[in-house]
Amino acid sequence: MKKLIAGGLLLAASALPLVAQAQTAKPTIVLVHGAFADSSSWNGVIPILQRDGYTVIAAPNALRSVRTDADEVRDLVKSIDGPVVLVGHSYGGSVISEAGEGAPNVKALVYVSAFAPEEGETALGLTGKFPGSTLAPALAPPVKLAGGGNDLYILQARFHDQFAADVPAAEAKLMAAGQRPIADTALGEATTAPAWKHVPSWFIYGDKDKNIPPVAMQFMAERAGSRGTVVVKGASHVVMVSHAAAVASLIEKAATAQ
Repeated sequence: MKKLIAGGLLLAASALPLVAQAQTAKPTIVLVHGAFADSSSWNGVIPILQRDGYTVIAAPNALRSVRTDADEVRDLVKSIDGPVVLVGHSYGGSVISEAGEGAPNVKALVYVSAFAPEEGETALGLTGKFPGSTLAPALAPPVKLAGGGNDLYILQARFHDQFAADVPAAEAKLMAAGQRPIADTALGEATTAPAWKHVPSWFIYGDKDKNIPPVAMQFMAERAGSRGTVVVKGASHVVMVSHAAAVASLIEKAATAQ
Protein backbone atom coordinates (compact mmCIF):
# COMPACT_ATOMS: atom_id res chain seq x y z
CA MET A 1 0.00 0.00 0.00
CA LYS A 2 1.36 3.43 -0.96
CA LYS A 3 2.48 5.57 1.98
CA LEU A 4 3.14 9.29 2.16
CA ILE A 5 4.74 11.64 4.67
CA ALA A 6 2.26 14.18 6.12
CA GLY A 7 3.16 16.48 9.00
CA GLY A 8 6.16 14.34 9.82
CA LEU A 9 4.02 11.21 10.22
CA LEU A 10 3.98 8.17 7.97
CA LEU A 11 0.39 7.82 6.75
CA ALA A 12 -1.27 5.18 4.66
CA ALA A 13 -2.80 6.62 1.52
CA SER A 14 -6.17 5.21 2.59
CA ALA A 15 -6.05 7.41 5.71
CA LEU A 16 -5.65 10.63 3.75
CA PRO A 17 -9.39 11.20 3.17
CA LEU A 18 -9.87 11.18 6.95
CA VAL A 19 -7.09 13.73 7.38
CA ALA A 20 -8.57 15.92 4.67
CA GLN A 21 -11.99 15.66 6.26
CA ALA A 22 -10.61 16.75 9.63
CA GLN A 23 -8.86 19.72 8.04
CA THR A 24 -11.95 20.91 6.18
CA ALA A 25 -14.64 20.18 8.78
CA LYS A 26 -17.07 23.06 9.08
CA PRO A 27 -17.81 24.54 12.50
CA THR A 28 -21.03 23.66 14.25
CA ILE A 29 -23.33 26.68 14.47
CA VAL A 30 -25.01 27.11 17.86
CA LEU A 31 -27.91 29.59 17.81
CA VAL A 32 -29.13 31.17 21.05
CA HIS A 33 -32.45 32.99 21.00
CA GLY A 34 -33.24 36.03 23.09
CA ALA A 35 -36.03 37.37 25.26
CA PHE A 36 -39.62 37.40 23.99
CA ALA A 37 -38.66 34.81 21.34
CA ASP A 38 -37.86 31.11 21.09
CA SER A 39 -35.82 28.78 18.88
CA SER A 40 -38.35 29.11 16.06
CA SER A 41 -37.03 32.63 15.50
CA TRP A 42 -34.11 30.96 13.68
CA ASN A 43 -36.36 28.99 11.30
CA GLY A 44 -35.40 31.11 8.31
CA VAL A 45 -31.67 30.97 9.03
CA ILE A 46 -31.32 27.25 9.80
CA PRO A 47 -32.25 25.84 6.34
CA ILE A 48 -29.74 28.14 4.63
CA LEU A 49 -26.92 27.02 6.91
CA GLN A 50 -27.90 23.37 6.56
CA ARG A 51 -28.06 23.66 2.78
CA ASP A 52 -24.51 24.99 2.87
CA GLY A 53 -23.29 21.99 4.84
CA TYR A 54 -23.31 23.25 8.43
CA THR A 55 -24.50 21.35 11.45
CA VAL A 56 -26.85 23.65 13.36
CA ILE A 57 -28.14 23.48 16.92
CA ALA A 58 -30.76 25.92 18.20
CA ALA A 59 -29.83 25.87 21.87
CA PRO A 60 -32.40 26.13 24.66
CA ASN A 61 -32.33 29.41 26.56
CA ALA A 62 -34.32 29.49 29.79
CA LEU A 63 -34.08 33.31 30.08
CA ARG A 64 -33.64 33.01 33.84
CA SER A 65 -30.10 34.25 34.57
CA VAL A 66 -27.08 35.20 32.50
CA ARG A 67 -24.89 32.83 34.51
CA THR A 68 -27.17 29.80 34.49
CA ASP A 69 -28.26 30.32 30.89
CA ALA A 70 -24.60 30.62 29.84
CA ASP A 71 -23.70 27.50 31.84
CA GLU A 72 -26.23 25.47 29.83
CA VAL A 73 -24.86 26.76 26.54
CA ARG A 74 -21.29 26.16 27.71
CA ASP A 75 -22.15 22.56 28.59
CA LEU A 76 -23.60 22.08 25.12
CA VAL A 77 -20.48 23.54 23.50
CA LYS A 78 -18.28 21.18 25.53
CA SER A 79 -20.16 18.21 24.08
CA ILE A 80 -19.41 19.26 20.49
CA ASP A 81 -16.36 17.74 18.80
CA GLY A 82 -14.75 20.45 16.73
CA PRO A 83 -15.00 24.22 16.32
CA VAL A 84 -18.14 26.14 17.18
CA VAL A 85 -19.60 29.48 16.14
CA LEU A 86 -21.84 30.95 18.83
CA VAL A 87 -24.68 33.16 17.59
CA GLY A 88 -26.85 35.17 19.97
CA HIS A 89 -29.95 37.29 19.45
CA SER A 90 -30.79 40.14 21.83
CA TYR A 91 -30.30 38.92 25.44
CA GLY A 92 -28.73 35.84 23.84
CA GLY A 93 -25.74 38.07 23.13
CA SER A 94 -25.14 38.38 26.87
CA VAL A 95 -25.40 34.60 27.11
CA ILE A 96 -22.87 33.82 24.35
CA SER A 97 -20.49 36.46 25.69
CA GLU A 98 -20.41 34.58 28.97
CA ALA A 99 -20.64 31.04 27.54
CA GLY A 100 -17.79 31.56 25.10
CA GLU A 101 -15.34 32.49 27.83
CA GLY A 102 -13.01 29.61 28.56
CA ALA A 103 -14.46 27.46 25.75
CA PRO A 104 -11.44 26.60 23.57
CA ASN A 105 -13.47 25.33 20.61
CA VAL A 106 -15.47 28.57 20.19
CA LYS A 107 -13.86 30.21 17.16
CA ALA A 108 -16.28 33.09 16.57
CA LEU A 109 -19.16 35.05 18.07
CA VAL A 110 -21.99 36.53 16.01
CA TYR A 111 -24.26 39.15 17.58
CA VAL A 112 -27.69 39.47 15.97
CA SER A 113 -29.44 42.59 17.26
CA ALA A 114 -27.71 41.61 20.46
CA PHE A 115 -25.99 42.79 23.61
CA ALA A 116 -22.21 42.46 23.92
CA PRO A 117 -21.68 43.62 27.51
CA GLU A 118 -18.42 44.56 29.11
CA GLU A 119 -17.56 43.08 32.50
CA GLY A 120 -19.97 44.55 35.05
CA GLU A 121 -22.50 45.76 32.47
CA THR A 122 -26.12 44.60 32.22
CA ALA A 123 -28.58 44.36 29.35
CA LEU A 124 -30.84 46.84 31.12
CA GLY A 125 -28.01 49.30 31.62
CA LEU A 126 -26.90 49.10 28.01
CA THR A 127 -30.45 49.66 26.78
CA GLY A 128 -30.70 52.85 28.83
CA LYS A 129 -27.20 54.06 27.99
CA PHE A 130 -28.44 55.54 24.72
CA PRO A 131 -31.84 57.00 23.75
CA GLY A 132 -34.22 55.18 21.43
CA SER A 133 -35.67 52.11 23.15
CA THR A 134 -39.47 52.04 23.47
CA LEU A 135 -39.62 48.62 25.11
CA ALA A 136 -40.59 49.65 28.66
CA PRO A 137 -44.07 51.04 27.83
CA ALA A 138 -44.76 48.05 25.55
CA LEU A 139 -44.38 45.53 28.38
CA ALA A 140 -47.35 43.74 29.93
CA PRO A 141 -47.91 43.91 33.70
CA PRO A 142 -45.17 41.76 35.26
CA VAL A 143 -46.00 38.21 36.26
CA LYS A 144 -44.88 37.66 39.86
CA LEU A 145 -42.90 34.47 40.41
CA ALA A 146 -43.31 32.31 43.50
CA GLY A 147 -39.55 32.24 44.04
CA GLY A 148 -39.23 36.01 43.77
CA GLY A 149 -38.82 38.40 40.89
CA ASN A 150 -41.04 38.78 37.84
CA ASP A 151 -41.48 37.41 34.34
CA LEU A 152 -41.71 40.01 31.59
CA TYR A 153 -43.76 39.77 28.39
CA ILE A 154 -44.47 42.23 25.60
CA LEU A 155 -48.14 43.13 25.29
CA GLN A 156 -49.48 41.10 22.40
CA ALA A 157 -51.26 44.14 20.97
CA ARG A 158 -47.93 46.01 20.91
CA PHE A 159 -45.72 43.12 19.81
CA HIS A 160 -45.83 43.68 16.06
CA ASP A 161 -44.91 47.35 16.16
CA GLN A 162 -42.39 47.04 19.00
CA PHE A 163 -40.60 43.81 18.24
CA ALA A 164 -41.21 42.76 14.65
CA ALA A 165 -42.47 45.71 12.60
CA ASP A 166 -40.98 44.40 9.34
CA VAL A 167 -42.52 40.94 9.72
CA PRO A 168 -45.98 40.18 8.21
CA ALA A 169 -48.75 40.88 10.74
CA ALA A 170 -50.01 37.29 10.78
CA GLU A 171 -46.54 35.94 11.52
CA ALA A 172 -45.96 38.56 14.21
CA LYS A 173 -49.25 37.57 15.83
CA LEU A 174 -48.03 33.97 16.12
CA MET A 175 -44.72 35.15 17.53
CA ALA A 176 -46.53 37.28 20.11
CA ALA A 177 -48.58 34.32 21.34
CA GLY A 178 -45.52 32.06 21.54
CA GLN A 179 -43.08 34.55 23.07
CA ARG A 180 -40.89 33.31 25.95
CA PRO A 181 -40.82 35.58 28.99
CA ILE A 182 -37.59 36.70 30.58
CA ALA A 183 -36.95 37.10 34.29
CA ASP A 184 -36.43 40.75 35.13
CA THR A 185 -33.42 39.77 37.23
CA ALA A 186 -31.68 38.37 34.14
CA LEU A 187 -31.82 41.76 32.42
CA GLY A 188 -30.24 43.32 35.49
CA GLU A 189 -27.50 40.71 35.95
CA ALA A 190 -23.95 41.80 35.22
CA THR A 191 -21.62 40.01 32.83
CA THR A 192 -18.48 38.66 34.48
CA ALA A 193 -15.93 37.86 31.75
CA PRO A 194 -16.94 38.58 28.12
CA ALA A 195 -15.47 36.28 25.48
CA TRP A 196 -15.56 38.98 22.79
CA LYS A 197 -12.39 40.44 24.32
CA HIS A 198 -10.35 37.64 22.75
CA VAL A 199 -12.73 35.75 20.41
CA PRO A 200 -13.39 37.34 16.98
CA SER A 201 -16.88 38.84 16.65
CA TRP A 202 -19.33 39.92 13.96
CA PHE A 203 -22.46 42.08 14.35
CA ILE A 204 -25.71 42.53 12.41
CA TYR A 205 -28.71 44.65 13.39
CA GLY A 206 -31.47 46.80 11.92
CA ASP A 207 -31.55 50.57 11.94
CA LYS A 208 -35.23 50.50 13.03
CA ASP A 209 -34.72 48.37 16.13
CA LYS A 210 -37.03 49.58 18.91
CA ASN A 211 -35.78 47.25 21.66
CA ILE A 212 -32.05 47.97 21.64
CA PRO A 213 -31.12 51.40 20.25
CA PRO A 214 -29.09 50.97 17.06
CA VAL A 215 -26.54 53.47 18.38
CA ALA A 216 -26.00 51.15 21.36
CA MET A 217 -25.29 48.22 19.05
CA GLN A 218 -22.92 50.35 16.98
CA PHE A 219 -21.10 51.27 20.21
CA MET A 220 -20.82 47.62 21.29
CA ALA A 221 -19.65 46.47 17.84
CA GLU A 222 -16.92 49.10 17.70
CA ARG A 223 -15.82 48.38 21.25
CA ALA A 224 -15.57 44.66 20.53
CA GLY A 225 -13.47 45.29 17.42
CA SER A 226 -16.09 43.72 15.16
CA ARG A 227 -14.56 42.06 12.10
CA GLY A 228 -17.71 42.77 10.14
CA THR A 229 -20.77 44.85 10.98
CA VAL A 230 -23.93 44.80 8.86
CA VAL A 231 -26.66 47.37 9.42
CA VAL A 232 -29.87 46.34 7.67
CA LYS A 233 -31.90 49.31 6.54
CA GLY A 234 -35.47 49.27 7.85
CA ALA A 235 -35.01 46.08 9.88
CA SER A 236 -36.64 45.55 13.26
CA HIS A 237 -35.29 43.78 16.34
CA VAL A 238 -35.90 40.38 14.71
CA VAL A 239 -33.57 40.85 11.76
CA MET A 240 -32.99 37.06 11.65
CA VAL A 241 -36.70 36.59 10.87
CA SER A 242 -37.14 39.40 8.35
CA HIS A 243 -33.68 39.14 6.73
CA ALA A 244 -32.67 35.51 7.28
CA ALA A 245 -30.36 35.38 4.25
CA ALA A 246 -28.31 38.37 5.43
CA VAL A 247 -27.94 36.86 8.90
CA ALA A 248 -26.97 33.45 7.52
CA SER A 249 -24.43 35.07 5.20
CA LEU A 250 -22.71 36.84 8.10
CA ILE A 251 -22.67 33.66 10.17
CA GLU A 252 -20.96 31.85 7.29
CA LYS A 253 -18.38 34.64 6.99
CA ALA A 254 -17.59 34.19 10.68
CA ALA A 255 -17.44 30.42 10.23
CA THR A 256 -14.96 30.59 7.37
CA ALA A 257 -12.77 33.41 8.68
CA GLN A 258 -9.16 32.59 9.50
